[in-house]
Amino acid sequence: MSAANVEVSVVPANEATWEELQSVLGTRGPASGCQCQRFKLARRESFGSFPVEERARRLREQTSCGDPDAESTSGLVARLGGEPVGWCAVEPRPAYEGLVRNSSRAAWVGRDEDRSDGSVWAVTCVFTRAGFRRRGISRALVLAAVDHARRGGAHALEGYPMTTTTGAILQELHVGTLSTFLDAGFSEVLRPSLRRAVVRITF
Repeated sequence: MSAANVEVSVVPANEATWEELQSVLGTRGPASGCQCQRFKLARRESFGSFPVEERARRLREQTSCGDPDAESTSGLVARLGGEPVGWCAVEPRPAYEGLVRNSSRAAWVGRDEDRSDGSVWAVTCVFTRAGFRRRGISRALVLAAVDHARRGGAHALEGYPMTTTTGAILQELHVGTLSTFLDAGFSEVLRPSLRRAVVRITF
């Protein structure tokens, strides 16, 4: 079977190992430093206030990696031919304290709704491992996020993608692209800036 025909499989992060997730995030660059904690910071916390080791500890706890019997997990891991290649953060929206607190202008401009509504889930990160991009990993992750949220009892699922990758700052691409979400059945509900959209799918 050619590499182009290898199927992408996606599992809840608690069904993957911690080593798999860390191999996706890598040892250098924004993903390894963030450890998907950007929207998890509590009030008055900053990246400068605790080391990357603490961010990683928190992510490990949030994902419950290696514990298939865990009651919840904070995301999904994609594999290609058995190789871990992607990560998607998807949870009930209130789990992202920073997002709910309005630290992300893109999520709330022009909207008036209950930010504490746990029936609305959010995709805050869609990341493909270096060397495996442009192989449909992100699309597989977002499609899987839809199924994961639906099975979890979500009423709706949101994303906050970039509208274009032209000239985009690398750190911002972790939110995914607009076309990836539209292909998965999301609809655009808001365009808070030229480069950012809010998309939503209702179940």
